[in-house]
Amino acid sequence: MRGTKPLVRQNLSLRMGQTLAMTPALQQAIRLLQLSTLDLQTEIQQALDSNLMLERIEEEGAAPIDEVALRDENAAEKPASEETPVSGELDLEIWSDSYDGAPHRDAEAEAELYEYRQASLHANGTLRDHLLWQAGLCSFNERDAEIAAHLVDAVNEDGYLDDWEGVSARLLEMPGIDADDIDRVLALVQDFDPPGVAARDLSECLRLQLQQHDCDDVICSAALRIVDKHMAELARQDENLLCRVTGLDRERLQQAVAVIQSLQPHPGRPYAGTEPEYIVPDVFVVKKSGRWQVSLNPEIAPRVRINRHYMGLIRRADNSSDQQTLKQHLQEARYFLNSLKSRNETLLRVATRIIEEQRAFLDYGDEAMRPLVLRDVAENLGIHESTVSRATANKYMLTPRGLYELKYFFSSHVRTTQGGTCSATAIQAMIKRLVGQETPDKPLSDATLSTLLLKDGIQVARRTVAKYREALGIPAAHERRRMA
Repeated sequence: MRGTKPLVRQNLSLRMGQTLAMTPALQQAIRLLQLSTLDLQTEIQQALDSNLMLERIEEEGAAPIDEVALRDENAAEKPASEETPVSGELDLEIWSDSYDGAPHRDAEAEAELYEYRQASLHANGTLRDHLLWQAGLCSFNERDAEIAAHLVDAVNEDGYLDDWEGVSARLLEMPGIDADDIDRVLALVQDFDPPGVAARDLSECLRLQLQQHDCDDVICSAALRIVDKHMAELARQDENLLCRVTGLDRERLQQAVAVIQSLQPHPGRPYAGTEPEYIVPDVFVVKKSGRWQVSLNPEIAPRVRINRHYMGLIRRADNSSDQQTLKQHLQEARYFLNSLKSRNETLLRVATRIIEEQRAFLDYGDEAMRPLVLRDVAENLGIHESTVSRATANKYMLTPRGLYELKYFFSSHVRTTQGGTCSATAIQAMIKRLVGQETPDKPLSDATLSTLLLKDGIQVARRTVAKYREALGIPAAHERRRMA
């Protein structure tokens, strides 16, 4: 029996909806907004290299093309010194359409900078190179040299031996190698410089350093006893407990602990050989005539403008392929400069609003920080929260109190007993102050800190205090107890 096919009805319907068209110019503006200072400088340099319409302004006093010229190639140029007046309590410095950058460095200055950076790197190379060099000085036979090479390869950046069981298993699979050979070569490698290298755990690392330490035999013997059997008691810094489990008197115990504290728990760290990373502030905040002034760092981007010569050629353009290329480059240059302008204006507006909200912090410190979230700034400026998030990501503000990431000024709020709110950052600052004022032999517990905060009108649960304390990197009370 032949089956019948179901009927399919087709109809037309009209639906209305709203969508956001992400034009290339909008995509570029969004991407530039979330770039850090260093990434932005790289982006600008790439634009200068790829677009013949863009040029860097090298000469002093050169007037860049203003935004009117970016919209209309026939518009007249305005002086670069024109500024848009801004109303409000804070003094703001609005950027013009040129972007000031670091002054042009000559070849000699670039060479000095290169030498300085090279001098910042560790002269001895990596830890692995240092250990292999020492292994080459040893009179190893072929088998022992193979074992030493495997052990050195297993040493991590901190100087510890990673995956000891796995390394041993792989070495035992090699012909002619037994466990005694591995232990013997390991003992030789552990005698290399720096002291404590190739240890399998912290206790062994400290023991290796103590065996090479130049101290009194009695004190070193006591210190060895502590690192071998009483590391947990040492971490708690309970002097009475350590005296009881080690049988040492108080004076000798303090001397042994002082020797242990002088050791290096990460022997490989000095051989990291990394170049120091520098943070360039995006925003400056200074106080003049009793008012906080906010300005963008003029060195975060070079002065860039549209090349007048090529722009003049377009005015006499025809429809040839060369002229079409010039027009395309001009349009891309306008998009890029407008995106730069939009980025910096948005960053300045967001930074200004942050300072308006956090003036008390600038005047009195962390404990005066007000609760602030992205939504507060977005609603005040009439922009989306995601825009505020992009404008504050990887951006830094230099204030008289130090250098801060813009996101540092945002924190959740906690209700006070008077019905107000307090910033989580301010509560962390209070906890840090209370811990700094505590008696060394009687540290404040989380419950005690919660009670003290309640006396100041801030109701915070003990577990919340513990969370803030851990975020500050402050150990628990029993770990903070110091020996008298």
